[in-house]
Amino acid sequence: MTETPQPAPEGADDALKAELLDLAREAADRAGALLRDGRPADLGVAATKTSPIDVVTEMDLASEKLITGYLTEHRPHDGFLGEEGASSEGTSGVRWVIDPVDGTVNYLYGRPDWAVSIAAEYRGERVVGVVAAPLRDETWHAVLGQGAWLNGRPVRCRPSPPLDQALVGTGFGYIAERRVAQAEVARELVPLVRDIRRCGSAAIDLCDVATGRLDGYYERGLNPWDLAAGDLVAREAGAVTGGRPGQPPNGDLTIAASPGVFEALQPLLERLGAWHD
Repeated sequence: MTETPQPAPEGADDALKAELLDLAREAADRAGALLRDGRPADLGVAATKTSPIDVVTEMDLASEKLITGYLTEHRPHDGFLGEEGASSEGTSGVRWVIDPVDGTVNYLYGRPDWAVSIAAEYRGERVVGVVAAPLRDETWHAVLGQGAWLNGRPVRCRPSPPLDQALVGTGFGYIAERRVAQAEVARELVPLVRDIRRCGSAAIDLCDVATGRLDGYYERGLNPWDLAAGDLVAREAGAVTGGRPGQPPNGDLTIAASPGVFEALQPLLERLGAWHD
């Protein structure tokens, strides 16, 4: 007996996307204000994760609690995946992917390059992304199929230069052995590009590709909450994102770049072994 094919689940409609965007923007604004205005002068490390220098502060925890509480108040049946432990399946088809402070070490040291990153998925497809960087007075947002925006203005990635004229961002992990391998990749890459930049926030790096402040960006070791919102912002701004050839961005490797730079950078990073320690 031949089974009747079942229709694929429908994606989020515009009304749902608009609702999720409004909630994500408000949650990011509230968390950003808490982090900016409530930072203790004696802020210290509350916990460590993968190594003694991979830190969590009390403000990371407070930010995630604020975000999840606000979103739950408005959409109690949604799921969550958060860096600091928020995890639930939900029953609505919507899941929020949250990094309450992307760039925690920058935040700990009082540096401005940190952000609140909130993405919404519907039935496994990322449909909304918001990245708020309060000390830069910048908030990016993107909606699937509707473009990317910075402070209410549409943004696009830069036209692709030759790779040797491309400004490329990257980041380093917190495990010593991984940092050594990443430094070796950067050593081999730097003569082949215009220069390399290191910001300390994957979400901001991805948004800087979207805004044309970087021609490309790559990093190994990202988690879903590190890249969820920024990846959508970059793609909606015209950038290409991916991992190793044929793969999406993931923990092995995340790349985002204007199309021509991506075409040159991905095989080069594959050859240099940027996807392994």
